Amino acid sequence: MTQTTDAAAVRQPPKPTRGRVHRAWFVAAVTFVTIIGAAAFRSVPGLLIDPLHDEFDWSRGTIGAAVSVNLALYGLTAPFAAALMDRFGIRRVVAVALTVIAAGSWLTVWMTAAWQLMLCWGLLVGLGSGSMALAFAATVTNRWFTERRGLVSGILTAASASGQLIFLPLLSWIIDRYDWRPAAVTVALAALAVVPFVWLLLHDHPADVGQKPYGATAFVPKPPPVPGAARRAVTVLLSAVRTGPFWLLAGTFAICGASTNGLIQTHFIPAAHDAHMPVQAAASLLAVIGVFDVVGTIASGWFTDRFEPRRLLAVYYALRGVSLVFLPLLLGPTVHPPMIFFIVFYGLDWVATVPPTLALCREQYGEDSAIVFGWVLASHQIGAAAVAFLGGVARDTFGTYDVMWYASGALCAAAALMALVIRRRADGAVAVG
Repeated sequence: MTQTTDAAAVRQPPKPTRGRVHRAWFVAAVTFVTIIGAAAFRSVPGLLIDPLHDEFDWSRGTIGAAVSVNLALYGLTAPFAAALMDRFGIRRVVAVALTVIAAGSWLTVWMTAAWQLMLCWGLLVGLGSGSMALAFAATVTNRWFTERRGLVSGILTAASASGQLIFLPLLSWIIDRYDWRPAAVTVALAALAVVPFVWLLLHDHPADVGQKPYGATAFVPKPPPVPGAARRAVTVLLSAVRTGPFWLLAGTFAICGASTNGLIQTHFIPAAHDAHMPVQAAASLLAVIGVFDVVGTIASGWFTDRFEPRRLLAVYYALRGVSLVFLPLLLGPTVHPPMIFFIVFYGLDWVATVPPTLALCREQYGEDSAIVFGWVLASHQIGAAAVAFLGGVARDTFGTYDVMWYASGALCAAAALMALVIRRRADGAVAVG
């Protein structure tokens, strides 16, 4: 017997005991908690616009530009982070990312100029959060699961909304009672608190603990580290851009980001405040979106395992567009039943688009799907960044956000049509028809 055969035999694990919970579910649970801790930073931008405007007299466009840098870097970092996880391991990349998020949030306490907001919240938090983006969830799902991938990706996507649910009411209460600075410190501490869990409990690959991926029929050896992370990310992009599905998925996901992170997450609270709604009430509504986002995203993962992803995307975008068109009629000083209906309806649709988009990336791009999804996510965040900035400019120019609601509704209608253009061939490949 050769040395290679002996080594393979050593790596082959014993069959797991029947009835035991697979280690993949524990890794998914740690990933869920990690994303929740990192989600604290995503709860802050909409809460900071009015306090920073009042204290420093910065225009909303200027503050929106810093949020825009954050969102753009969040997306542009994601594909490189996925490649770095292949090179250095999930645990190292995520631990460093959380530390960078904590540093960027903490340093904002001492800022006195707008460029410092760009540097701390835009650059540092943007880079750190990009490494904690949905490409992280995609990498964990691809490595640890061969079955239930749609469900797991839905659960991990919902983790961000769960973090929003936890932190939004808390941070709005801190800002209202004390100041925005304690809220920034809270974000930093939340990110740091997760680092020990990541370092101790987040295993990079099933082979590290002698197990098969969940649902796999054979043991999968851990692949060697992949050198040239940046080069690989760019190479995968250059290959993907020559295919039609990439542009359709990137276009629809850009509209997804524009109508969620860029518009609602950044500007809903200031828009509600313009309508004389108390900030804490508006923040609570945004947190409730997070509650139903969890339900909607997990359900979307379940649907993705059973139905055609492109049709799911078309339905999700169409319903979102309709809801945004009606939002200007619902904003007011009090929370009334139609507004609650909007919050529930919109929450169910918030990131329900992620599981079917990820499924289409996986179907088309195979082992490179996590990196391709990272680039698709980059388009999501570029769309979000554009609307985060344009929303502030629109408010400064027109004194209202109404034009942004209507424009986003129209964009969602376009995204629904784009999703339907993606065709699936009989052999399982995706093509543009």
